[in-house]
Amino acid sequence: MTIAAISTPPGTGGIAVIRISGPDAIQAADSIFVPHRECNRISSRPSHSLTFGLIIDPETRETLDEVIVSLFRAPHSFTGEDVVEISCHGSTYIQHTLLRLLIAHGCRPAAPGEFTRRAFLNGRMDLSQAEAVADVIAAESRAAHRLAMNQMRGDFSTELSALREQLVTFASLLELELDFSDHEDLEFVDRSELRTLAVAIEKKISALEDSFAKGNVIKNGIPVAIVGETNAGKSTLLNLLVGDERAIVSDIHGTTRDVIEDTVNINGLLFRFIDTAGIRQTKDTIEKLGIERTYKMIERAEIILWVVDSTCVTEHIEWLAERIIRRAAGKRLIIVLNKTENLTGEERATLRQWFIPYDAEKIEISARQKQNTDTLLTLLSRSVQLPDTGNHDVIVTNLRHYDALRLAHSAILRTIDGIDYMLPADLIAQDVRECTRHLGEITSGEITSSDLLNSIFSRFCIGK
Repeated sequence: MTIAAISTPPGTGGIAVIRISGPDAIQAADSIFVPHRECNRISSRPSHSLTFGLIIDPETRETLDEVIVSLFRAPHSFTGEDVVEISCHGSTYIQHTLLRLLIAHGCRPAAPGEFTRRAFLNGRMDLSQAEAVADVIAAESRAAHRLAMNQMRGDFSTELSALREQLVTFASLLELELDFSDHEDLEFVDRSELRTLAVAIEKKISALEDSFAKGNVIKNGIPVAIVGETNAGKSTLLNLLVGDERAIVSDIHGTTRDVIEDTVNINGLLFRFIDTAGIRQTKDTIEKLGIERTYKMIERAEIILWVVDSTCVTEHIEWLAERIIRRAAGKRLIIVLNKTENLTGEERATLRQWFIPYDAEKIEISARQKQNTDTLLTLLSRSVQLPDTGNHDVIVTNLRHYDALRLAHSAILRTIDGIDYMLPADLIAQDVRECTRHLGEITSGEITSSDLLNSIFSRFCIGK
């Protein structure tokens, strides 16, 4: 069946693209397209060509728009089928009328992700590459874009294919022994060599599994918890960092009682800022719940911004420090001394003395006056400890891939144990096959469930 959909974002724009794919894509386009030159009908044009002309309603003979039609003949197209893309003006009326005309001439509306699904089913890409298409579209930072492009190019698939080839060789040698099970003393491969190979595979799988923590941070944003006492200026700082009035700013203590989040791209990295309820001693039940959530955010964040009201630092700061620093152990803690715009030199010196005991970077700012906030942004960028994502680095960002790697890792560890305990070849071979199967689930080698494919591609936008 031939499908069609609007592939550009919904709404009015300069141009829009309607994509058609399937055995009747060229015929459907020819039914409503009149080229500037009669000899340039789509059916007579070569692949990878552009043709200028008009979209005309065959029934009313009214001209809808001037368009450019791109033709990609099978199998040299995104989906592996005949593909036609019509670039029209971005009027929503034009877009939907054009789509309606195509449906009237044999197309059906595409389901979410159906173009990419067809590319996968037609062998144009494996499943991990297909999933990377959605990640490329959703990338909000340079690092996330680079990882998605690496995966879409097949770097992850290449790494997995090499592992699977080694495992298949491993399994075939063990199963060959099973074919000659009558000869008990016959071994086709030294067990120590198998163990060396299994350990090498385990290290590679483990490294990919471990990369998910960093990959998830790159993809979804580095979590930064903004914490401190009430009225320290946390909400003002959040609004300044995200460039919007996301949080209510008030002189009333305890205004923020829940977690407020927003993301910002800083120097190519995506940061997820989390404004939290102010930490103080209170009898208010709702505020107490908010403070408990603050503590949870400190434990989950990668970076902690401890915002301090520099105009009223007292011994109470020690009570606060104990609750923040203990939970921030192992994380990057930055003490943000806020409201410093009116402090004298002597007052600033006294302020710094208060925080000498705390092993954390300190910075003096004024969120309200936007003083020294650029330095804070630079400090945040330097605080991120992410792997150097080169052009061919393989870092896992997909939860489904991580789950498959985790199961494959368990299977290869059982394989090593089986060799160490001198288990029969058939038991070891079973674990090797299981490891191979879980790795194959990532790239589709072992996927047969249409429900899984439906779940994966339903998360794509229509037209992709």
